[in-house]
Amino acid sequence: MSSPVWLFDLDNTLHNASAHIFPHINASMTAYICEQLNVDETQANHLRMQYWQRYGATLLGLVRHHNVDPAHFLAETHRFDRLHDKVVFDRALRHRLEHLPGRKIVFSNGPSAYARSVLSIMGIARCFDDVFAVENMRLQPKPQTGAFRRLLRAHRLQPKACILIEDSLENLRAAKRLGMKTVWIDRSHGKPAYVDMKLSSVLQLPRAASKLRSTS
Repeated sequence: MSSPVWLFDLDNTLHNASAHIFPHINASMTAYICEQLNVDETQANHLRMQYWQRYGATLLGLVRHHNVDPAHFLAETHRFDRLHDKVVFDRALRHRLEHLPGRKIVFSNGPSAYARSVLSIMGIARCFDDVFAVENMRLQPKPQTGAFRRLLRAHRLQPKACILIEDSLENLRAAKRLGMKTVWIDRSHGKPAYVDMKLSSVLQLPRAASKLRSTS
């Protein structure tokens, strides 16, 4: 693999979404469900988690069972008054990405407008050839196979040419089944067999790139 295509997850891979962004989105989703379905907060939280666990995305459950408009849901639940205050990232990331050989694509279950805004705030938007967001997946998010196949078709890629960098094991397992290489961004001990490499930070990726490219 002389010139791989790097597929980067966004949230909790390129930046720390757990600090401020995920709590905001979760609260926004709960409020949205309360308003749209006329249920209380406890019921809304239950549905949000139930659909996320069952379908991989709360949105899919709301569309399938309640005819919620996807575009409206994504816009309302990813609305931030001061997004730049909530994005937590390492400013060394741009330099590291610039020294990582090969094409780079953001592969995110989030909406396109949100993903592009975060990348712009981080100053790394120009490091990527494309942002492949949930709209491009036709609302069939990772780890569903269809999400991966749509990206591969759109960019005319072979799975063996791709390396997925993710914090989600389910997404990495799906990628490995298709023949991609996998990098898990996580600080825990151990790693499953379908993970080719585990790093505690995406900042370590350029140093590990040669090892990834050389392994079969």
